[in-house]
Amino acid sequence: MYATLALLAPYLQTLMDYPVVTAGFVLAPRGAGLMFAALICGRLIGKISARLLVLVGFLTAAYVLYEMTSWTPNVSEMTLIEVGFIQGLSLGFLTIPINIITFATLPSELRTEATGIYSLVRNLGSAIGISLTGALLQINTQVNHAMIAEDVTPFERALQTGAAARYWNPGSLHGAAMLDQEVTRQAAIIAYIDDFKLMLVLAW
Repeated sequence: MYATLALLAPYLQTLMDYPVVTAGFVLAPRGAGLMFAALICGRLIGKISARLLVLVGFLTAAYVLYEMTSWTPNVSEMTLIEVGFIQGLSLGFLTIPINIITFATLPSELRTEATGIYSLVRNLGSAIGISLTGALLQINTQVNHAMIAEDVTPFERALQTGAAARYWNPGSLHGAAMLDQEVTRQAAIIAYIDDFKLMLVLAW
C-alpha cells in the first residue's frame, strides 16, 4: 500500500507534467479518505469483527489498483481525486483494524516494547516494498524501451508522414532524440501499469 502511494507522486510529475503544488493538491484527498475511514472504523470496532474491516480494506485497495491499471497520462484530475479518496479509505480500513488486532491480546506491560517492534517491522516492510516496486519500475522501463525500440526504424511508415516525420525523424539528431524521449515515456507508462498489476494481484 505504501509502495502505491510512493509511485503516484513521480507518475504525476514525470508523466503528466504536474507541478509539485498541483500534484500535492490532487493527492490530498487520500488524507481525507483516511480520516473518513478512521471515523467509520472507530464506530464499527467492537460491533463487527476487525478482520471483516481488514477484508473491506483489501477489497477496496484491489478495486483502486484495478482502476489504476487502465490509467494513461491523459487521466482527468477528477478521476485522480476520486481514486485517491477511495485509496485513503482502503488504507484506513487496513491500518486501523490491524493495529487493534496486533495489540488486542498483549498484556499491558508488553505494549511499549511491542509498539517499537511493530513500528520497526512496518517501516521495514514498507521500505522493502517501495524499493522493490521502484527497482521493478526501472527494470521494466528498460525492458519495455527495448521492445518498443525494435519496431522504431527509419523504414516505419508511421514515422515518414505528417507530424511524426517533422518531430520524430530518426534521420536527424534532434528527431532521434525526441523519438527516444517518447519511446522512454511510453515504456515508463507500461512499467507503471505493470507495477500496479503486481500490487493488484498481491492485494487480491
